[in-house]
Amino acid sequence: MEQMLGAFQSDLSSISSEIRTLQEQSGAMNIRLRNRQAVRGKLGELVDGLVVPSALVTAILEAPVTEPRFLEQLQELDAKAAAVREQEARGTAACADVRGVLDRLRIKAVTKIREFILQKIYSFRKPMTNYQIPQTALLKYRFFYQFLLGNERATAKEIRDEYVETLSKIYLSYYRSYLGRLMKVQYEEVAEKDDLMGVEDTAKKGFFSKPSLRSRNTIFTLGTRGSVISPTELEAPILVPHTAQRGEQRYPFEALFRSQHYALLDNSCREYLFICEFFVVSGSAAHDLFHAVMGRTLSMTLKHLESYLTDCYDAIAVFLCIHIVLRFRNIAAKRDVPALDRYWEQVLTLLWPRFELILEMNVQSVRSTDPQRLGGLDTRPHYITRRYAEFSSALVSINQTIPNERTMQLLGQLQVEVENFVLRVAAEFSSRKEQLVFLINNYDMMLGVLMERAADDSKEVESFQQLLNARTQEFIEELLSPPFGGLVAFVKEAEALIERGQAERLRGEEARVTQLIRGFGSSWKSSVESLSQDVMRSFTNFKNGTSIIQGALTQLIQLYHRFHRVLSQPQLRALPARAELINIHHLMVELKKHKPNF
Repeated sequence: MEQMLGAFQSDLSSISSEIRTLQEQSGAMNIRLRNRQAVRGKLGELVDGLVVPSALVTAILEAPVTEPRFLEQLQELDAKAAAVREQEARGTAACADVRGVLDRLRIKAVTKIREFILQKIYSFRKPMTNYQIPQTALLKYRFFYQFLLGNERATAKEIRDEYVETLSKIYLSYYRSYLGRLMKVQYEEVAEKDDLMGVEDTAKKGFFSKPSLRSRNTIFTLGTRGSVISPTELEAPILVPHTAQRGEQRYPFEALFRSQHYALLDNSCREYLFICEFFVVSGSAAHDLFHAVMGRTLSMTLKHLESYLTDCYDAIAVFLCIHIVLRFRNIAAKRDVPALDRYWEQVLTLLWPRFELILEMNVQSVRSTDPQRLGGLDTRPHYITRRYAEFSSALVSINQTIPNERTMQLLGQLQVEVENFVLRVAAEFSSRKEQLVFLINNYDMMLGVLMERAADDSKEVESFQQLLNARTQEFIEELLSPPFGGLVAFVKEAEALIERGQAERLRGEEARVTQLIRGFGSSWKSSVESLSQDVMRSFTNFKNGTSIIQGALTQLIQLYHRFHRVLSQPQLRALPARAELINIHHLMVELKKHKPNF
């Protein structure tokens, strides 16, 4: 038993040592397994990155570039080429085994891509082709150009240069042709250098000059032309010249300018966004590439505009063009296309000086107009003031949308000259009454036209309202003077005496007062009747004439009321003729009958 137990004990001790040995062996095996797995993972990645599968080779060599599998395998090839470059940098010897295969595949892919993209670019050149369709199709294959950039920069540059050369010629040809055809549908009769505000309608021209076919006033009228900057017309489809010619339609310059620049804006935005997306550029690089494509077209349009403006005397057209540019600049900013910013500035630097020059020429023409050369005098509104009113209201209404202080300054100068001109013409009339009728008619007409378009609180409206009120008041006094001058003079003298405390001096005026009371009582009705007829004959605007009559009658009532107050003084209270005074309320009721109803 003892021997058996001793043997068992020794067996147990050997088993524990075997267990320890097995544990050590198991740990070592685990470490070896992890190491092998790590090596296998790394090696697997390396092998996967370096091995060129047959599907890739077949797709690159045989598949057309337009097939989806070619694009998928091209991306795979790009990834493998990048992986090989990375492993080569680490000194991996296995790269040498696949470098040759990958290079041959890369060359084949580059060749196929180059031929495909160049073919697309050459298709732009075919006559009557809408180049935007193949251009949009190219965007589906924008990875092709990225592949070239990463693997064959010389080919990428060749494609880019070919694209720039082709598109710049297409745009230049298209815009030159479009611009030429567009100018053929402009109105035949445009403003000339003699069509200025101060030029008289009766001005004689040379023996060989053709007779004027139109009224010069239309040059200063906005009419429906302002709608070109309304949101609906601003982004309306561009004009088609041959359709317009077939329909014998004609357009003012600003409509042609809008159509031309809307086409330019649309194409430029599309081109800029295409360049950024396809050629993978942004910032100044995108700006430079855009100008390489569109630069010649933009220069051509600027030269055309510059040559047109040298003979343009239509200030409204130029001002509308300025506002078209300001709006298109905002649209380009909303579309996030900054490439045209410099072009807009260049267009404005051509338009603003021309607009200011035409305005200054009009100012000068009004300043130098001699009223004596304008033919027969007439108290009705003058055609020069009508031109000013139409012209000023046109510019004010356009300017309200995007205010500009310089425009308001120039209009202010023009207003001063027109006011001076009106005063110069008024001075030609012999009687003060005729002068006032002329001034009121002109101020009223200018005010009426301005208020149609300008805001009620604009400087021009306020200025002419003050002038009109002052001259109207003076005219009413002039109107009341012949029939009621004696009454006015007496009331003013009597009020002055009462104010100075010399009312006693009124005692010697009984005979004069009696004569005034009886004279007024016998003649006021006929005087008011003739006064009303005189006013309605003198003023072209019945509404204005009505308000002048009402003002005169109101002033007459106030005058008679003051006369009553003077006669209520103690010195004149006992005067027998006071019984013949007309009752104020009775007078007011009677005068109401004489108010015209217009």
